Amino acid sequence: MSGLPRPQLRIGLFGAGRVASQLGPALVAAGHHVVFVWSRTAPTAESLAAQLPGTTVLTTLAAPLPAADVYLLAVPDAAVAPLLSSISWPAGALVAHLAGALPLSIFEHQPTVRGGVLYPLQTFSPGRAIDWPTVPLCIEANDLTAETTLLDLARSLSQHVRRLDSAQRLKLHVAAVFANNFTNHLLGIAEALLAEANLPPALLAPLVRETVDKALANPPFSVQTGPAARQDAPTLAAHQAALAAHPAWQALYGQLTASIQAQL
Repeated sequence: MSGLPRPQLRIGLFGAGRVASQLGPALVAAGHHVVFVWSRTAPTAESLAAQLPGTTVLTTLAAPLPAADVYLLAVPDAAVAPLLSSISWPAGALVAHLAGALPLSIFEHQPTVRGGVLYPLQTFSPGRAIDWPTVPLCIEANDLTAETTLLDLARSLSQHVRRLDSAQRLKLHVAAVFANNFTNHLLGIAEALLAEANLPPALLAPLVRETVDKALANPPFSVQTGPAARQDAPTLAAHQAALAAHPAWQALYGQLTASIQAQL
């Protein structure tokens, strides 16, 4: 990152999965020290720690935690609350989760810690490198000192950092599911339909790229095309018939058609 030097932070990293395995090296590259990695699966923690200079594997949550400036919970959403309650945190510890849908209020039952959120708005998959400077990082904290530390940490990783409250972050997370997860699922359906016709997925690549580029350059509802947008009843009926062997996809086609037409 450009600008003034930022303080090196000591990080305690809980988790060694998709997010943590990308975040750990990024933290080191930004000049921070990952003090330890903990995971419910010891081999994954060992594998990640081996990539991070000077990082140890935390093997038990029963002992006092090694000192850190920030403890990051890069674990599944459902594991955050149990993990918070199972650890004897140092008084005044700054603990931040990375979840989009979990509110800051999850820290209310841990009055001795300073709670925060460091939510990376990105999809993480094995074998896919993340360009961290382009990743929006969303910050929330329950006190000003914690917020300042998390902002410094976020700005050392990304050029796109913003403060969001829990309600905004939840709405953003829902939007991200529509934009990413649901879109990916629809592309999977499209690929399966092409396979049934012995057609290559690459046929759709130019169309998909143009669709995304156009939607990013314009309000997406304003550039909607296709048989639903033009009220092409014969084509819609033909498509429904073509999907007869896939009742779930046929129903989804009907629901999406209705949703498109409701926006006209």
